[in-house]
Amino acid sequence: MRNLTPREIVAHLDRYIVGQHEAKRAVAVAVRNRWRRQQLPEDIRQEVSPKNILMIGPTGVGKTEIARRLARLTGAPFVKVEATKFTEVGYYGRDVESIVRELVENAISLVREQERRRLEPEVNRRVEERLLELLCPEPPYAEEEEDFQRHERNRQRMQQMLRDGKLEDRKVEITLHQKAMPMMVTGMGMEQLDMDLSELFEKLMPGRTTRREVTVKEARKLLFEEELDQLINKDEVHQKAIQLAEDLGIVFLDEIDKIVASDSRGPDVSRQGVQRDLLPIVEGTTVNTRYGHVRTDHILFIAAGAFHRTSPSELMPELQGRFPIRVELSDLTREDFIRILTEPQSALTRQYQALLSTEGVTVKFTQDAIEELADYAYRVNQKTQNIGARRLYTIMERLLEELSFEASEMSGTTVQINAAYVKQRLDEVAQDEDLSKFIL
Repeated sequence: MRNLTPREIVAHLDRYIVGQHEAKRAVAVAVRNRWRRQQLPEDIRQEVSPKNILMIGPTGVGKTEIARRLARLTGAPFVKVEATKFTEVGYYGRDVESIVRELVENAISLVREQERRRLEPEVNRRVEERLLELLCPEPPYAEEEEDFQRHERNRQRMQQMLRDGKLEDRKVEITLHQKAMPMMVTGMGMEQLDMDLSELFEKLMPGRTTRREVTVKEARKLLFEEELDQLINKDEVHQKAIQLAEDLGIVFLDEIDKIVASDSRGPDVSRQGVQRDLLPIVEGTTVNTRYGHVRTDHILFIAAGAFHRTSPSELMPELQGRFPIRVELSDLTREDFIRILTEPQSALTRQYQALLSTEGVTVKFTQDAIEELADYAYRVNQKTQNIGARRLYTIMERLLEELSFEASEMSGTTVQINAAYVKQRLDEVAQDEDLSKFIL
């Protein structure tokens, strides 16, 4: 885990997400507390629980993006699930536990990538040896010392050419060991059965070998993965992954407000059941996975919901108590939209400029165009459904639809997008309230 201070975490989030300072501070402190916990003696460490966070705010204001960027920044395994996924009556327990199983799978990917970087020099050495055996095989009847010396000189010459990239297009025939295809079991609530049968099938059915003629460049990639599989200790990877998930895992529970039971009868009955099934996971329990038992006591849970028609106080008291930190995210203003279009590293204007530059088209946005786009986004959100920053995606697509279509035939041109350009393409749709509901 990266040793970042809360101020450094907030500064990083500011590069991608506009505003919402209170929420950024809350998650920054929560992440720093996890690092602090790791520094404590073992007896105290086990008693320190994570301070789970409940984010309250409308859609499209940055709730999910804060959690996702946080996971990338810290290198922690991360999984995003929607609470509404668990409303099917009769399948709660299995599906809720699948959250933890997915978290462990993500942790395995992270640990495997770490092992890949650590073992890369040795794997590359082995791949080179195998390629040299294919390109310069040892003569079958070499008995004289001169024959061995000649072979060694050829091998050294071939090795240098291989390292210089001069043999990338040469064809070689390689033998690959393939695993048996796993058995698939589909259906809700069947995740664990699928895992168990796949593992049994893998043990019972031996793999097979195949021979393929490929270029040296492609062979290097295929052989790299095969040699890496042989060098990696899978049991060790799984144990490290479980530890990583238990200590640093982040689960983002979106739309948690949708499982608040209302006064009406019918399917709402199941929502209380979903809360009951989530409670043990959030409180701390042990979940059985194909890689071993995983304790959820120290996994950080970040829940989020708009709470338009309900309030957090309508959640089960026990579940409420497991989210001690509550932050409210504010609606986006016109000024926020201007900043979103220009400030983040991944701002939409920069994305479209980069996309169209691949066709040789240079796109420039004037300041008045940015302000006009922000104004349209804000006004349409106010008149129709408020979907926050997501409104900018539909507006930008509408704005640049014609240019994107024609770009492949406009190589070498520069297009300046100003306020007049924006009005010309958006005004008619924005003025028609019924039409804007479907297009913008």
